[in-house]
Amino acid sequence: MQGRRDGKQADANKPPYSIASASSGAGRTAAMGGDASTIEGGPLPHLGGRPASRVPDTPLVRTAGDAARMVWDESKRLWGIGLPIGVGMLSMYAISSITQIFIGHLGNLPLAAASIGLSVFATFALGFLLGMGSALETLCGQAFGAGEVAMLGVYLQRSWIILVAACVVMTPVFVFAESLLLLIGQDADVARESARFATYIVPSIYAMGINFAASKFLQAQSKVTVPAWIGFGALLACALLNYLFVSVLGWGLPGAAAAYDIAHWIIALGQVVYIIGWCKDGWKGWSVAAFHEIWPFVRLSLESAVMLCLEVWYMSLITVLTGDLEDAQIAVDSLGICMNINGWEAMIFIGLNAAISVRVSNELGSGRPRAAWNAVMVVVGEALVIGILCMALILIFRDSFSIIFTSDTTLQRAVARIAGLLGLTMVLNSVQPVVSGVAVGGGWQGLVAYINLGCYYIFGLPLGYLLGYKFSFGVGVIKLSQLHAVCSQKSCRMNETRIISQRKILVVNYIPSHFSFIAGDLVRHALWYHPSDAHLARCGLEDRLESRGRTSFRPCAKVGRQRHR
Repeated sequence: MQGRRDGKQADANKPPYSIASASSGAGRTAAMGGDASTIEGGPLPHLGGRPASRVPDTPLVRTAGDAARMVWDESKRLWGIGLPIGVGMLSMYAISSITQIFIGHLGNLPLAAASIGLSVFATFALGFLLGMGSALETLCGQAFGAGEVAMLGVYLQRSWIILVAACVVMTPVFVFAESLLLLIGQDADVARESARFATYIVPSIYAMGINFAASKFLQAQSKVTVPAWIGFGALLACALLNYLFVSVLGWGLPGAAAAYDIAHWIIALGQVVYIIGWCKDGWKGWSVAAFHEIWPFVRLSLESAVMLCLEVWYMSLITVLTGDLEDAQIAVDSLGICMNINGWEAMIFIGLNAAISVRVSNELGSGRPRAAWNAVMVVVGEALVIGILCMALILIFRDSFSIIFTSDTTLQRAVARIAGLLGLTMVLNSVQPVVSGVAVGGGWQGLVAYINLGCYYIFGLPLGYLLGYKFSFGVGVIKLSQLHAVCSQKSCRMNETRIISQRKILVVNYIPSHFSFIAGDLVRHALWYHPSDAHLARCGLEDRLESRGRTSFRPCAKVGRQRHR
């Protein structure tokens, strides 16, 4: 009966999509679940039950010296991947910021239009496409770790097909933006200008679709330096084009939108040329196999998209809500500036998100769960430190950082009033992306999607609406509701994130406990995690039993320590 229960639980824990093998015939039997057969290295979560390459796992951390060496070695690996990715993402995000800066000096109405166009509509597309592209982080990362490099190009082409189709579906949202904004009560002047700008930036969403899939393909192989330089070059081109189109030629919003579109296409085409010309191992040419098994791939892509979109779209909805407040232009502009600054920090953590996703998926693909766990602990600690430093900078320069966006003193004072909330948000938003990266690396995006749904939409958004409108507390309390939603999310995610075996990495019990601080969760997580001896033996981690000085099995029954079945 014990064997039957274990078998049922293993079936319940199968990931939603397992990739077929490189050979078309044998690979089809592995799709949609695979078979966890008797393989020394253990099957991969998303590689159809194929064995992980048997590579020795990292040694146990027994002393402070071991811990210091582990942190140093893991930091070098993480930042070697994450820093170039962060630079590339920061460059891409700075394209939006530079566009917004040039528009901001045209007046408050154009700035409000650009804030909604970029923070709502462009972010709507970015969140959905980046989320769908994140499926490649799971699939390509685990395939690369298992040595299935030849399949990476097929996955990339399959993702391009899905993402371009998604762009076609999203295009009407941009075309009918004015009607949508008026429908939700947006100011008529702001809605008209925002819709005009949204229509101009439609070409950029197709560039994003190509770019995000290509970047995930390259990240899985740790080829991140060239894409970073491509992004930096596009940023310089965007600045020059904005100066030419807006400041010299006086084209206004259309000119800024044209510079924005061209910059995104520079990134997309640059990465495609690099893949086809210099990535011969993963790219074997165009293949009809890209059209096979589309639906399982779509399922995982949609789970990834929902996980990210529920978070990103929440920020967009907050911006839209402020448009109904008294003095809508000042409210939208001040929140838009704060979210822009918050986005700069977020790009750094998206780099760490991608790095930890690559590290986790590669280590799982190689059958090294302890190495993956070490990477998770290091990246969470370092992300929290960076978030605290960013908050300190915001508080120090709270009265002056908005000058780069506007010369309006009223708007500058409005931004300064909510700078404290911005700083707290930046601390809490430091850990969330890296935990999402852990989920993507293990292929458990669906669980995180439920957490985001509950914390942001069932809790945070209604709270912001209630306090901002019914009690007339204004834009500051709407920002505070976002902060409280993020607190809930962190506590839910960090409560039960554990590496538990070679088959799966993430188990999340989303118990709403938003009154606990993230630091408390981290300490509790580090001190209370104490898996039973029987569980360690089932996971093939008998060496940890030796470190406990025994070979017999006993369950852990201490209060507060979750047992694994």
